[in-house]
Amino acid sequence: MSTVETTRVTVEARDGAMPCFLAEPVGDGPFPGVLVLMEAFGLVASIESVARRIAAEGYVALAPDLYYRELPDDTASYDDLPRAMQLAGALLRHGDAYAQDVAAAIDFLEARPRVARGRIGMTGFCMGGALTFGSACLLPDRIAAAAPFYGGGIVRLLPLADRIRCPLLLFFAERDAHIPLEQVREIEKRLGELGKEFLLQVYPGAEHGFFCEDRAAVYHPQAARDAWQKLKQFFASQLAL
Repeated sequence: MSTVETTRVTVEARDGAMPCFLAEPVGDGPFPGVLVLMEAFGLVASIESVARRIAAEGYVALAPDLYYRELPDDTASYDDLPRAMQLAGALLRHGDAYAQDVAAAIDFLEARPRVARGRIGMTGFCMGGALTFGSACLLPDRIAAAAPFYGGGIVRLLPLADRIRCPLLLFFAERDAHIPLEQVREIEKRLGELGKEFLLQVYPGAEHGFFCEDRAAVYHPQAARDAWQKLKQFFASQLAL
């Protein structure tokens, strides 16, 4: 594992300055890049922790604050779901604007001298999982690998899935109250019909948010460990230089 340096940066996005958390391995590079898209709760400490862990594996990781339009009140605590839903709703009312924000984040990464152009992966959680899938649809030439975690709303994006060009690794939870297994099977069926390259993992007994150690009520250590190993293997195989 690499030593990691972190800093806060600003990316010029569609509607203004978008704060981001940047985690970089120490070394000359070049390194592949990975975008880490936040949950509905915003760019909180757990998302920054994921970016650090990814950077320690040899990637330049960038976690953008997609709620930058709502600054300064742009996060919600894990026990304030109504506020998280308000923030997510405000973002989604901008339609596909998030894809332009993601494109700006990719531009920022690829402009860094230690980042390899064309080797950008993505992962995201909850809302960020759906936006990761949507970005793979809307920015097919910019993303080399996408790994959404329990992305609520992916099923509604399936009409765009024929545009996807990158490999996918999708994580779901068997007991997800927000994503019924019927939706998971619909996603699996459609991606198969389209001939997309994908792996889909459903964790028995796990609930929505199982990867997040800061959510004690739903954190599932066994599923989280397995998903982390699979995520590392996926990025290593798809983003290797």
